Amino acid sequence: MWRHIASNALTFFVILVFLVGGGVIWAQREYETAGPLSEAICLEVPRGSNMSRVSEDLAEQGAVTSATLLRLGADYSDKTQSLKAGSYLVPENASMAEIVDIVTRGGASTCGTEVIYRIGVNSAEVEVRELDPTTGRFEDVAEFDPAADEVPEEYTRVREASDTRYRVALAEGVTSWQVVEELRSVDVLEGEVEVPEEGSLAPNSYEVAPGDSRADLIDRMQRAQEVILSEAWANRAPDLPLTGPEEALVLASIVEKETGVAEERPQVASVFVNRLRRGMRLQTDPTVIYGITEGQGVLGRGIRQSELRQATPYNTYVIEGLPPTPIANPGRAAIEAALNPAETQYVFFVADGTGGHAFAETLDEHNENVARWRQIEAEQGEDTQAN
Repeated sequence: MWRHIASNALTFFVILVFLVGGGVIWAQREYETAGPLSEAICLEVPRGSNMSRVSEDLAEQGAVTSATLLRLGADYSDKTQSLKAGSYLVPENASMAEIVDIVTRGGASTCGTEVIYRIGVNSAEVEVRELDPTTGRFEDVAEFDPAADEVPEEYTRVREASDTRYRVALAEGVTSWQVVEELRSVDVLEGEVEVPEEGSLAPNSYEVAPGDSRADLIDRMQRAQEVILSEAWANRAPDLPLTGPEEALVLASIVEKETGVAEERPQVASVFVNRLRRGMRLQTDPTVIYGITEGQGVLGRGIRQSELRQATPYNTYVIEGLPPTPIANPGRAAIEAALNPAETQYVFFVADGTGGHAFAETLDEHNENVARWRQIEAEQGEDTQAN
């Protein structure tokens, strides 16, 4: 009898092991298989939330088949305590394992509302936009000039939301004075800041959070520029007529201000490098303008002949070589072009009417290009008068 009982118990135990094992295999497969979402969604994880509330939210939105199974999977993979607040894009058919990875990975939020403070060469604007999870594209909600326009209600609304993300975007060629002036109007940042050295800020897009220090943001921009300049200097072309990274930054800033077409940077850089090698004056208008404005805003008019003749440290029609400092904050591409210019014999260039330039090796060629440009200017003037 006891032998029969023992045999039945052993059989029951074996069946139980198989059932549990099968259940684990099923649960693991369910946790890792494609989920039921037919369209991507934006999942908000509020500060102070937990995996239990997130899993219930996901179940309500039809993103997972079982809130319990998602919690168990997060526990089993030791990710429950790694939940990060933010707004996250959950793609269609995302598995539970993928969703848990998304909400615990950290880093910037991937969807929701975003405010971008754009600092441009000629203007600044604040852009409010939201990601449409079904298309993966940002849709503009509001745009305004903080110096001239009334603050729209859309901006006030998103400023009060806890999951709104913020970025400060610097355009290539802005001056340090412009950056500081515009940062003072960014109302999510705090603290005063002095105008840093010209050229020391890396144009880029920087994630910020309410309460961040303006000085800390400037420090991030400077560290980024130091890294870019150091890497470019280490990989520079041989025999450049530059004494060090500081002069490279000056040259890069001139290239940045002279370039309307990004692809032309290496050619524009080659003109200035060739002029430096031959002992020719650089004769570039942006340096003259910087000497007039000191980087504080846009000149807003043409350069006068008296200003072209005036001896200033930045008048490259008068001085030899490079000006004493950069004239703007150049981007990575301009820095790399200055340190790896195209191999040309160009020493002249002039606008060609398309936004780019016509390059020349000789003065005769240059004069022909100038004559064509003058003709284009005259024709454009006639068209303006006709309109």
